[in-house]
Amino acid sequence: YGIIRWIGMLPERTEMMAGIELEEEVGVNDGIFRGERYFVCPSKRAIFVKLSSCRPDSRFQSLSPNHSERMPNEEEWHMEGRLETVPPVTTEQVDRILIGQMKGIQGHCNSCYMDAALFSLFSCTSVLDSMLFKSTEPKDSSIQKTLLHNIVNPLRSNGFVEGRHIMKLRQQLQKLGYSRSFTTDEKDPEEFLTIIMNQILALEPLLKISVGGKEQECYSYQIFLDQKHNLVLPSVQQLLEHSFLSEGIKLAEVPSCLILQMPRFGKKFKMFEKIVPSLELDITELLSEGPQQCMLCGNLAQEECTDCFNDVLFSQTGFKLFCETCSAQVHTHPQRRSHQRSPLDVPEGYLGHRSPNALARDKLDLFAVLCIETSHYVSFIKHGPSSHDWIFFDSMADRQGESEGFNIPEVRACPEVGAYLEMSPFQLAAQDPRD
Repeated sequence: YGIIRWIGMLPERTEMMAGIELEEEVGVNDGIFRGERYFVCPSKRAIFVKLSSCRPDSRFQSLSPNHSERMPNEEEWHMEGRLETVPPVTTEQVDRILIGQMKGIQGHCNSCYMDAALFSLFSCTSVLDSMLFKSTEPKDSSIQKTLLHNIVNPLRSNGFVEGRHIMKLRQQLQKLGYSRSFTTDEKDPEEFLTIIMNQILALEPLLKISVGGKEQECYSYQIFLDQKHNLVLPSVQQLLEHSFLSEGIKLAEVPSCLILQMPRFGKKFKMFEKIVPSLELDITELLSEGPQQCMLCGNLAQEECTDCFNDVLFSQTGFKLFCETCSAQVHTHPQRRSHQRSPLDVPEGYLGHRSPNALARDKLDLFAVLCIETSHYVSFIKHGPSSHDWIFFDSMADRQGESEGFNIPEVRACPEVGAYLEMSPFQLAAQDPRD
């Protein structure tokens, strides 16, 4: 006798398998199969068998005519706290755990904004796992438990989350008064994430922005552009730099996670036909503190010129920072003599030194892109170091049945993303845009 702790496919097995925690030490391991952990239990208590071979425990059948009511289901195991934290899916595990139909998070009743956001943030990265364990108010603890035990852990261990668990989360959010329409309406992913991180879990803001010497905090950043830009096929790096420059802001510190919202547009107006995701964001020059390098000679920068930022003679990315010598030379040109330069805050320890000693650059790696396809949220996730390690997730890729049917989520390998990102701007511009 035992309890089913895991259901799924195993390597070199053609049938659905079940991992069982036995009542006695008559098993063969502690939840590991061929070096891969599928669940956790005491030593010699685990065994893997065909799911079709499992039967309800006869000792409990007399208690109810409906045997399934007596069998602990997945949700009961989770809420009893029997499942421990599951690490994110690794590159080596993606094909086995995530790829295929009925994989990912099952969509239901306009849940795609939530499905895509949660899959992006938790399937293959642990960058926001702290929010799953942070102490919270008693009234909100059930939401945190649902998020961890009913959504994140099953997603990472089995590669699939039933739509009922997402609906349960939406019902909890609505019941606690965070929104009257969480169970029915489609919402902005940013709105959902802000409610979860700020109002429920009181997570420390991910971003600290310096504005006029004062700090502001937020959970994501909306990119805004003024009308002076000359961007045609911009990268995210360019958009972020232009937005920071136009708003006169800097990062007060390096963020642990940077959630960016691209310039908004509707069906009839698009600010850009295409935006190129930057696999790596160099935020060194976006920081308000710390030493900077002169863009020309590499010595310690002491001045910044915002007017030079749009000068076509300079590089298309990066703020225009100069040492005093290079700044004087650059601004001897008649067209630059009227430029307004501003001094940089150079740390005291660097004053008097010519070079900031091979300054280490602060960079952030892209791990997910959440976007809209025909009024429906989908996501692309980078799961490994290779430029082609991309997967595509759609919580409503297909459907079985009509009004009484259900949506079929799908995760598929999408290496072509890497191919697109390796194209030159000229090649990308020649590609046919999708509506």
